[in-house]
Amino acid sequence: MNKKRFSPGWIFAVSRRFASVDRKGRSAVASTLATIAIAFGVMSLIAVLSVMNGFQMSFIDSIMELSSYHIQVNFKNDSENLFEETANFISFCENSSEIKSASPFYETHGLIVGNRSNESASIIRGINELSSKNDEGFIKELKILYGTFDLSSDDKIVLGSGLASTLGARIGGRVTLLAMGGGSDVALFSQSRQFTVTGIFECGYTDINSVYSFVSIEAAQKYFGKDAVLNYGLKIRRVNDDAKISAIIAREFPNATVQSWREYNRSLFGALKTEKNILRLLVFLIFIVVAVNIYNGMRRLVFERASEIAILSALGGTSAEIKSIFVFRGFSTGFVGSAFGVILGIIASLNMKSIFLAISRCMFFFEYLFTCIFSPSNASFVTENPMYSIYASIPARIFPSEVIVIALFGILSPLVASWLASKNVLKMKVAEVLHDE
Repeated sequence: MNKKRFSPGWIFAVSRRFASVDRKGRSAVASTLATIAIAFGVMSLIAVLSVMNGFQMSFIDSIMELSSYHIQVNFKNDSENLFEETANFISFCENSSEIKSASPFYETHGLIVGNRSNESASIIRGINELSSKNDEGFIKELKILYGTFDLSSDDKIVLGSGLASTLGARIGGRVTLLAMGGGSDVALFSQSRQFTVTGIFECGYTDINSVYSFVSIEAAQKYFGKDAVLNYGLKIRRVNDDAKISAIIAREFPNATVQSWREYNRSLFGALKTEKNILRLLVFLIFIVVAVNIYNGMRRLVFERASEIAILSALGGTSAEIKSIFVFRGFSTGFVGSAFGVILGIIASLNMKSIFLAISRCMFFFEYLFTCIFSPSNASFVTENPMYSIYASIPARIFPSEVIVIALFGILSPLVASWLASKNVLKMKVAEVLHDE
């Protein structure tokens, strides 16, 4: 004789009934702690990753917008049809809906000497001023601290803040490109390559601030030599489409050398990805610990409900249906905890600056208090930790895809734990259970 199948509504009703009874029993603490732990794990992971995203993307964006571009393309100078190839390439970029801009530039390495004979190695990039001013990403990431971004003549230069500090350069001062790499027609050392500093910039990546300088593309053509390679820096609409667009360009222009932003700083981006994955793994361990606790608590709950399970089985409930009662219980725990965790995590991420400053003040208060108690003479030397101010200046970035994955993991971990705990829900025979009762 076939057993009568229970409706999903009945399963949910029984699960809620068990939950309401457990809230008054000894399982209440374990269930509440499991929900709180999931909420805390989801909140922590969202907040930590948003800060990490802000920290990493602040200089990843600077590298892509100012240094590597999204894609770099250049043609060999010894190509027989160089002029025709570059003209066709420019036309290709203008007609492509996926390419926002293609900016020409030259680049070389040199030694810059300041007014006080201070010197520093520099990456000197010759760019088209008009193209750069029309590049939204370039303007956004390059923040002018002093002066203006003026490359209107071939004797003007814009320096990174770190480079300007090393050289002792000021707005209106003169610097000399003393040594410069190039072809046979470029003098290695020369005192005649003098430039007036018109601007000092800063971006989110310290290395760019320390070594980069910009001159006009006319100055690059004048000083870099005939062997200097003209590059094109491409900005595309979707950054992650770089591999696809690079392949199209390589197919359409076989003589071109194509390099995407992933290849330009492979080691740096690889290290950042590894760092983020390790951090994600460490915080995910919270969910593993919670899942183990839920598993143990659910096993105990199954044992405590042995008589009710036996009665449900005698009334026609199948093993899968009775299992669903406990699985739904785990799903409810994960869903409620993840929902609260997502809300709290987003709130914390959006207010991370205030949180870091509050932590800084609290740490200062307790440090000052204990110093006054145990060493009053040193109390005047206690100051706030400046690192918290640096952390507070990092803009948190929330990626919806990561929030969804974190929430799903917060739901799935107790769901799987509940399923495993109820796997042998009808291992004991019904008659044995009722006989013990």
